[in-house]
Amino acid sequence: MAKIKIKTKSSAKKRFKVTKTGKIFRHRSHVGHNTGFKSSKHMNRLTKEVEVPKELKEHAKKALGLKG
Repeated sequence: MAKIKIKTKSSAKKRFKVTKTGKIFRHRSHVGHNTGFKSSKHMNRLTKEVEVPKELKEHAKKALGLKG
């Protein structure tokens, strides 16, 4: 019998980006609304992508259907 393929979570593939080296990046939160009172320095920092912490990396990999 053939093994069942693991499906990628649609929400995960929209939220995470995987690099060639295996790092998983995500967008920062608090950018969607109420941006009028935040400084441009603060907003610039929020627009950059950051690496997923190692504590949550396994959860992200499982949601993306990646091995290991």
